[in-house]
Amino acid sequence: MGIIAAAIETKLQAAFKPSTLDVEDQSERHRGHMGFREGGETHFHVRMTAEAFRGQSRVARQRAVYAALADELAGPVHALSMEVKAPGE
Repeated sequence: MGIIAAAIETKLQAAFKPSTLDVEDQSERHRGHMGFREGGETHFHVRMTAEAFRGQSRVARQRAVYAALADELAGPVHALSMEVKAPGE
């Protein structure tokens, strides 16, 4: 796991205490596209299940994740896609 992926995982663990969390670096799939850098860690996909999302809309969940990762999204991360759910969804 790269430095940026590890930072994303650490911040999401701290913010949401997820029961499941997978941070996937998908940068290589975007080779030749805008934002790609050699070495990767520019495009990520997050799958996360957390009680913190219960009762929240999809948009509210995404906004919460974006807020938790504001520094990464303002800098080294070009794209972030996500699947965020509450337990049982």
